[in-house]
Amino acid sequence: MTQATRPCRPDERAAILAIINDAARAYAGIIPADRYHEPYMSDVELQAEMAAGIHFHGRDVEDELVGVMGIQDVKDVTLIRHAYVSTAQRGKGIGGTLLEDLRLGTERPMLIGTWAAAEWAIRFYEKHDFRLVPRADVPDLLNRYWSIPARQVETSVVLAAPEWFSRST
Repeated sequence: MTQATRPCRPDERAAILAIINDAARAYAGIIPADRYHEPYMSDVELQAEMAAGIHFHGRDVEDELVGVMGIQDVKDVTLIRHAYVSTAQRGKGIGGTLLEDLRLGTERPMLIGTWAAAEWAIRFYEKHDFRLVPRADVPDLLNRYWSIPARQVETSVVLAAPEWFSRST
C-alpha cells in the first residue's frame, strides 16, 4: 500500500541515496559521459544539497521509501531537485503523485532542470503540465537559480509550470 507524500527524515539519507543512485543508472550512455559517474551522487554531495536548502519528500510502498523528490526555494521560484523513483517501482504513479503534491505546497512558480538527453524525464514533466522554456532562456535561468557546472548548463533544459509563463516580468 502506498502512503501519502511526506517529508523525508534525516535518518533516511542512505535510503534517499540508494533511490537516487539506482534510478540514475538510466542516465548511463544517455547523458554526456563526462557528466555521468557511479555513484551518481555521493553521501557528501547529498549532505551538501540538503545544507543548501533542498528538502526531500518521499513516498512509501509497504513502509519502504521508494520515491524521492527535492524541493528548494530559490529567490522567487521553487525548484524541483533530484526527482527519482526506484526502478522496481517505476510506472506506478509514484513520481507523478510526488510532483503534484509538491506543486500543491507552493504558491511560487515552479521550475525543473533536467538533462536535455533524458527524453523520458522531459515527457514525464510535460505529462504533468510543465513546458519547456525556450532554449535561449535556459542558460540564464540555470545560472540564476541553480549552482551547477557550465558543462551541465550546456547539456540541460528547463521546464516550467504554467504559472511561470503567465507571471509578469
